[in-house]
Amino acid sequence: MMTLPVDLAALLAPLFLTDRYWRGTLFTAGLTVVIFAAGGLYRARRHVAILDELPSLCGRLLASAAIVAMIAALRHESVEYVADFMRGVALSGGLVIIGRGITRKIGVVARKRRWVEHNAVIIGSGPIAVELARLLRRYPQYGLRFVGCIDSAARQGTASVPLLGTFDDFEQMITMVECDVLIMADPDCPESTLMELLRRPTSASRDLWAVPRLWGSRSQWGLPDHIGAIPVAQIRHTTLSGPRWAVKRASDIVFAALALLVLSPVLLLCAIATFLDGGRGIFFYQERIGRHGKSFHVIKFRSMRPVNEHESQTNWSIADDQRVSAIGRFMRRTSLDELPQLWNILRGDMTVVGPRPERPFFVEKFSAEHPDYAMRHRVPVGLTGLAQVSGLRGDTPISDRARFDNYYIENWSLWLDVKVLLRTVVEVFRGGGR
Repeated sequence: MMTLPVDLAALLAPLFLTDRYWRGTLFTAGLTVVIFAAGGLYRARRHVAILDELPSLCGRLLASAAIVAMIAALRHESVEYVADFMRGVALSGGLVIIGRGITRKIGVVARKRRWVEHNAVIIGSGPIAVELARLLRRYPQYGLRFVGCIDSAARQGTASVPLLGTFDDFEQMITMVECDVLIMADPDCPESTLMELLRRPTSASRDLWAVPRLWGSRSQWGLPDHIGAIPVAQIRHTTLSGPRWAVKRASDIVFAALALLVLSPVLLLCAIATFLDGGRGIFFYQERIGRHGKSFHVIKFRSMRPVNEHESQTNWSIADDQRVSAIGRFMRRTSLDELPQLWNILRGDMTVVGPRPERPFFVEKFSAEHPDYAMRHRVPVGLTGLAQVSGLRGDTPISDRARFDNYYIENWSLWLDVKVLLRTVVEVFRGGGR
């Protein structure tokens, strides 16, 4: 919590000496913070030490300074001006390193004196879990207070440490002990069972750490972390919330507003073609299931008229239906019939990229047949999705779609959204719709 404010104070320190370079100083501060965040320098760590961060810290400070120096050289022909400005950048870089050292020392002292402490529950009760429990009790510098282990009922009475509870009362136990951190060690249960527990809202609101199963095989990316030399890695929340959701929602609003403006002539032509093809009622409203299982009405250009509401809700595909006109078939093949959903995005019913929305009848059916299907509704449904651009449209396995949708949710980034959008454009021009 202290690191970002102290970094910003250090990066903006040259402003106290002179306001001559205030624009460049502000730009440098913003760029450096972004580069630090991209490198994981603001992520929580269990083993806190400035020397662990120093190589990454210095490398990213140099990268930021190099970018700023090139921009300054291009904008100002005066060597003296650029040299004076870069001296301020060097000063702020040095202050960042000093500030990091101070905040790290304060953090360790606060943990050792138990001023800062979070309740931790270990999932598992085998040898690794027992050793972790011992380390957390003996060394408070990791900032965690061990409150108990949770494991399967099969280990009840045989575990080396008393069990706080079993997986049957998992959510009640972590709520009762006011758990802040979950550490996966060596649970005695199938991975699918464990993931189902950890995906529940009660678990997702806790910080999640895991001991890698294959020691010595860690990824080369990111800073290593450990508790008493037992390697641990923080697991990202598998849902879009907080700042991540704010970024995605802001990008949705900008994209949908610009798309409605730019594509307004296309929307008008589609509306006229639909009216000439079938008269009034150019829009088709259908109930779909969105985030957290809430229903909403999706808007599309009408390509055919169903016999009744029951047929609309339960007919899986109309791709080969003879009632679909030539214009309707063209609009479906090019996905032009989906364009009115840009309004759904502006309203907040949908997002640009996400799992495609489905009708209540099929959501209930697929959720019963495929355990992971309902997990798609952790996020808003989308205009396009990773499953669709990966060839999973029409009569393709639902289990494959659910797997791609959940992969998207758990690995979301703005760049992933951009990739899906680019592939969607390619599919539209190829006529890869239904």
